[in-house]
Amino acid sequence: MPTSLAPVADQRRRLMAARRAHWRRTRRLTAILLLVWLAAGFCTVFFARELAAWSLAGWPLPFYLAAQGASLVYLAILGVYVLAMQRADRRFVAALKATGEVAP
Repeated sequence: MPTSLAPVADQRRRLMAARRAHWRRTRRLTAILLLVWLAAGFCTVFFARELAAWSLAGWPLPFYLAAQGASLVYLAILGVYVLAMQRADRRFVAALKATGEVAP
């Protein structure tokens, strides 16, 4: 390999590593938040009889989760996703700047 292409190959390798890391974080975050969504939406309904023995503010837990809790969990999922993706995108842009792909 000529010496003039070595820095380009190294830069491309770092760029591809940054992209892989970014998408690995994105997929992991999405999977975790989907599991939380599944737990809030499906599991509380599926296990409603078992959860009925517990109460929150005088209401049976399944009723509270269906009426209020699931909606609050969904909003929390959205907020966590937005904040985490902003942080991941900042990391990715910093990695791009380090490789020279984006002007500082």
